[in-house]
Amino acid sequence: MNDEKKNFRPMEESIETDLKGKMRYGDYLHLGEILSAQKPLSSEHDEMLFIVIHQAGELWLKLAGYEISAAIVNVRNSDFSHAFKVISRVKQILNQLVHSWNILATLTPVDYHKFRDKLGSASGFQSYGYRKLEFLLGNKNADILKVHEGTPIAYKELSAILNQPGLYDEVIKKLSESGFDIDASVLNRDVSLPYERNESVMQAWLSIYRNSEKYFELYELAEKLVDIEDAFQQWRFKHMYTVQRIIGQQRGTGGSSGVSFLKRALETSFFPELFELRTELP
Repeated sequence: MNDEKKNFRPMEESIETDLKGKMRYGDYLHLGEILSAQKPLSSEHDEMLFIVIHQAGELWLKLAGYEISAAIVNVRNSDFSHAFKVISRVKQILNQLVHSWNILATLTPVDYHKFRDKLGSASGFQSYGYRKLEFLLGNKNADILKVHEGTPIAYKELSAILNQPGLYDEVIKKLSESGFDIDASVLNRDVSLPYERNESVMQAWLSIYRNSEKYFELYELAEKLVDIEDAFQQWRFKHMYTVQRIIGQQRGTGGSSGVSFLKRALETSFFPELFELRTELP
């Protein structure tokens, strides 16, 4: 065979080329809209990187919120097999988001400051997708809704999610339905508030872990939740560290204290008993 042909892949005759009037790849994915949505406000080369990373991140957050919403319904309906599937998917989505910070970390402080002023008051703190995911996982804070008052659709949906049971609320109800003695104060709590650690929930999980074969589905569900928190905390940490690498201790564009504000997020837990119980085992 001629050497020139070894590195050549000919067009297969069966591949469609006349696509007039047919569904095309770009049509299905609305690529015209997506790929024209990157509009840098400066002439600086690295602003395109900054925009693409954050836009792609918002798409992943949208999918994560979509999957957690499904998981909440699955747990409520005792459809554990599908809940395990979508929760595992969310873990991988969060891992993808962790890796995205490695790309953004190629943005040096000097290059970022060449266009940072163009952001104005725009900040990741205003991310609707991120806030939706946190609310679904139980980290509720009504005060944060103020940031979204100027975006009616986002404000309405976040307000609804704020007042609905989160994933862990549904899981705890399932513990009660499975015969575990859960305090009424937990089962009837104000779900618009962040969840607080409870001893009855702790004891239920300890029983499940100490009898994992008997309660295998609940045990497996617990470990899936731990997977989510593990991946979420890694994403939070990588976010904080990337910000520190690029702007140090400067204030955030949205008015936050910056790195110190992001560090405090690392102290919050969606499922506190699931981490505490490990100290009590076996």
